[in-house]
Amino acid sequence: MPGVVHVLTRMNVGGPARAVIELARGLPPGFEVRVAAGRAPSIEGELEDPALAVEHLPLVRAVSPLRDVAAFLELRRLLGASRVLVVHTHMAKAGALGRLAAASLRPRPAIVHTFHGHVLHGYFPAPVQSGFVMIERSLAHLADALVAVSPEIRDELLDLGVGRPGQWHVIPLGFDLSRFASLALPGERARGAEGPSRAEPVHDSLRARFSIPDAVPLVGAVARLAPVKDHATLLEAFARLPTRVARPPGLTPPEAHLVMIGDGDCREALGEQARRLGVEARVHFAGWCHDMPATMSELDLVVLSSRSEGTPAALIEAGAAGLPVVATRVGGVPSVVEDQVTGLLVPPGDAARMARAMALLLGDPARCRQMGEAARERALGRFGEGSFVEAHRVLYTDLLEHLGAPGQP
Repeated sequence: MPGVVHVLTRMNVGGPARAVIELARGLPPGFEVRVAAGRAPSIEGELEDPALAVEHLPLVRAVSPLRDVAAFLELRRLLGASRVLVVHTHMAKAGALGRLAAASLRPRPAIVHTFHGHVLHGYFPAPVQSGFVMIERSLAHLADALVAVSPEIRDELLDLGVGRPGQWHVIPLGFDLSRFASLALPGERARGAEGPSRAEPVHDSLRARFSIPDAVPLVGAVARLAPVKDHATLLEAFARLPTRVARPPGLTPPEAHLVMIGDGDCREALGEQARRLGVEARVHFAGWCHDMPATMSELDLVVLSSRSEGTPAALIEAGAAGLPVVATRVGGVPSVVEDQVTGLLVPPGDAARMARAMALLLGDPARCRQMGEAARERALGRFGEGSFVEAHRVLYTDLLEHLGAPGQP
């Protein structure tokens, strides 16, 4: 059977690991899928699947010459010891070491690299950024195919001179969204009642955990607590919301609460910022929640404040759950959120615009319901796992046929 090895820097909670798990589950029996990855720090959470064994490498995200050389040698040994026909890399560090290791093998396997986003804008000072652009331009020559999760990501990288147009394939992320799609829309939910208004079973109720009454509007942010996610701007925006969000006559619920779903190095600084802004009683840090459909069933609005993104899995899941979103117009976000139709897009770093957008939606339940219906239709139509897996099957098959590899399905 043709062997496909996915190489990731780490299997932390997020889109790349989710995508690899979907491919491992969904590709037909003609493909044997394996995964090699570094270990995720405990603060980031590590995705696991009982049907998928991960071979761990000494891969780390930061530049570490000794560990990077060790990871390269171990990866080359692993790839050379098995019948690998396709090496598919994800994330920056794994993309560099994985492509170099695969290109050094004889016979040489087909090499695919997916950009789930990129770190070539907004992450580093200009000289460092220029250096990484040059590295990615060189690494692109080693790949037989480059995959972007959105047209925006592909176009940004082509503008930076990464890859040739003919190398690029746009394959949007795709997940099993059935549990999200089974949730009642926000306007139809009878919280606290039995029935389909919640994802069953609810193991980790946010409202019970933080003593938030059902009538209180609850805003959720699902992301690593890392600088690029810019939760600092989100907190500034949340602090600007009116004390009580405007509602139609007769509806004056208590002031909104915000729950941060995720963890990361910025946790302590964000907690201090919430105290400084005077909103600490209404801002809750939930860590990683393992039953995301149940979690989404408790929210009224999802907000993403990132300064750089690929295709955020959290926004796809929010859409499938029928939730409107407020998000920054960066990377592949516009591929997920249609402005004024399934949510509202705002410029990155603009707390005032973000606050106005949140207040507008929290104050208009009818518009939220309308946006939620449109978001669900868009998410299920564009981001189901079937088309995602099939696009990769076709890509792998075409590459193997082109390279004349034996045993392709």
